Amino acid sequence: MTAPKQVCTGKVVLVGDGACGKTCLLEVFKRNKFPEDYIPTVVDNFVKEVQIDDSRIVSLTVWDTAGQEAYDSVRPMSYTMTDLLLLCYSIESIDMLPNITEKWIPEIKNFCPSTSFFIVGLKKDIRNSQDYLIDYEKVVPYEIGEAIARENEASKFFECSAKTGENVSEIFKQAALFILENKKKQTSRRISRCLCC
Repeated sequence: MTAPKQVCTGKVVLVGDGACGKTCLLEVFKRNKFPEDYIPTVVDNFVKEVQIDDSRIVSLTVWDTAGQEAYDSVRPMSYTMTDLLLLCYSIESIDMLPNITEKWIPEIKNFCPSTSFFIVGLKKDIRNSQDYLIDYEKVVPYEIGEAIARENEASKFFECSAKTGENVSEIFKQAALFILENKKKQTSRRISRCLCC
C-alpha cells in the first residue's frame, strides 16, 4: 500500500525588469514550450503542482508581474500572501544589474519584508550563442550574479535558459521544496508555542 501524498500550497511571485525573460521562463515551466513572440505582461498567474518526491507535492500558484515603471503602482498588489519571490534579471547586459539593488530589492523589502527570495539570472544560453548582435563584454558573469545574491542575502541563486530549458524545472522544484520546508518550520513553531502555554 502506498503512502498518501502530502500536498502543500505556496505562492511564488516573479519580479524583475521588463523584457528580462520572466514570462518565457514561466511559459516553459507551465507548458514546456518556449514562446517565440514577446508579449508584455501586466499581471498573470497560474497553478501547477510540483512533485518533490514520491510522497510530497507542492501546488504552486505562480504570479508573473510587469517590470516596467508604468506598473510600479499595480505590481505590489500581487505581493499579498507571497511565500517566495524570484527576483529575475537578464544576463544579457551588465548595465541592468544596478536595478537589482537599487529598485527590486528595496521594493520587495518594503512590500514583503519577511519574505525570502531567490535571485535568478535568465537567458543563460546567450553565453554560448554565436549571435553577432550580442555585446559579449556586457554579458553578466556567473560569479557576479552569485556575489550579488550572497551580498543581498538571497536564499538561493540560479541561472537558467528558458530557450534551452536548462534549470527551469530545478528552479521551481527548489522553490517548492523551500516553501514546504518553511511551512514545516512555521507549523513546528506554532505547535511548540502551544505546548508552552
